[in-house]
Amino acid sequence: MHTRQEQLEAFSRLLDVMDRLRAECPWDREQTNESLRANTIEEVHELSEALLSGKNEEIKKELGDVLLHIVFYSKIGSESKSFDIADVCHALCDKLIYRHPHIYGTTEVNSTDEVLSNWEQLKQREQGGNKTVLSGVPSSLPTLIKAYRIQDKARGVGFDWSEREEVWDKVSEELQEVREALSGGQAEEIEAEFGDLFFALINAARLYKVNPDNALERTNAKFIRRFGYVERKARESGRELKSLTLEEMDLLWEEAKKLEQKI
Repeated sequence: MHTRQEQLEAFSRLLDVMDRLRAECPWDREQTNESLRANTIEEVHELSEALLSGKNEEIKKELGDVLLHIVFYSKIGSESKSFDIADVCHALCDKLIYRHPHIYGTTEVNSTDEVLSNWEQLKQREQGGNKTVLSGVPSSLPTLIKAYRIQDKARGVGFDWSEREEVWDKVSEELQEVREALSGGQAEEIEAEFGDLFFALINAARLYKVNPDNALERTNAKFIRRFGYVERKARESGRELKSLTLEEMDLLWEEAKKLEQKI
């Protein structure tokens, strides 16, 4: 691994590269905060995929792409004399030090939950007490992640189940309400009840320390792999997928599952 001095030199090199690109490259010179925003969102999603893959080379590459955007925005900020990368770093360090009084101060904590509770309380003080607990959840977050963050924020101020096992009664209750709505409810009511069920399941995952977004993405990837196997086998037999019966597709699906279990 690199020494601290080598790390600083690498970061300095990145800043030099950014300066030159911004000055000499037509595309880089034209970019604004607004034009970069969509690309930044895409890069964060690509990093998320790399993290789930567990492939260090991919993670390294995608971290670099995200870091480029941080440096890029900071460069744009420096051009208007609003802020630069040093301001970004100092602001972050100041925030981390302030929100970790158990490290940099005299506060004592005995668990991760206490650390997180203190974090939320300190955030409220930073905001002068004018913002609500849930106002810190970005409205643009993907819906599943937003639900998780809402629940986590509420937990930070003590609004949570006293025992995590209690959540299963809520899940069962919401499932029953979905069934009742399906048997005679209007479309809007059915949608609302499904929403309540999803929210309860996300809550259950959170309580058992499972990130629901990661869990669902793993299942998405698993379904894609297995369905791809079914498609491939259909082509190899000279048939179109839609010509297979459901029973035939189920058999191929089970083959794909068994192959995965052997790996």
